[in-house]
Amino acid sequence: MSIRLKIASIWLPDFILKKELNNVARKTIEGLDDILKQQKPEKMEEIKKNYELRGTMEERRASMAVAHNKRVSTLIEELGYENAIKIGRKAMFKVGYELGKEARQKLGVGNSFRDLEAAARILYGILGIEFRLKNKDGNVIMAVNRCALSKYYSPEACIVLSAADEGVVYGLNENMNMKFKERITEGASECIACIKRVSA
Repeated sequence: MSIRLKIASIWLPDFILKKELNNVARKTIEGLDDILKQQKPEKMEEIKKNYELRGTMEERRASMAVAHNKRVSTLIEELGYENAIKIGRKAMFKVGYELGKEARQKLGVGNSFRDLEAAARILYGILGIEFRLKNKDGNVIMAVNRCALSKYYSPEACIVLSAADEGVVYGLNENMNMKFKERITEGASECIACIKRVSA
């Protein structure tokens, strides 16, 4: 494990947490805006482009989630549920992948599962998400028992934005992939995701 990853795992100052949350918000919101510009450019006028993330981490997370909700609901209204979810998830996976690669470089993440877990805890900590891992039948199961975003997200926004999480994992380690099976926003007690090694 790199020194940078070790230090970040122990402590990050508030200004860095806010900076990184702003980065995640900007890239995910811009990713959704890009879809709207391509599919329904006229709808961009109805969406507040100059969203602002201010205040505490919790207030910033809430503002980000509200911006995500608005864009996902607009996509569904304009493209239909299935098409919007499919296009939205594809775009968010790509955004997440780039965020994961960026974090891999910043933190000096190696190829071990231990490094992947440490980096994921840091990134999820920025979003106010806590999880535990368990090995089940040779697969790693991630259970999210606390998600600060779940109280703000619509089920549809969560489905779309969880693809960014899946992309982040792949960006952190291209030998691994993650897929969500259950979500708190859809009534589950915990979010459940399966993490597997990519087949050669």
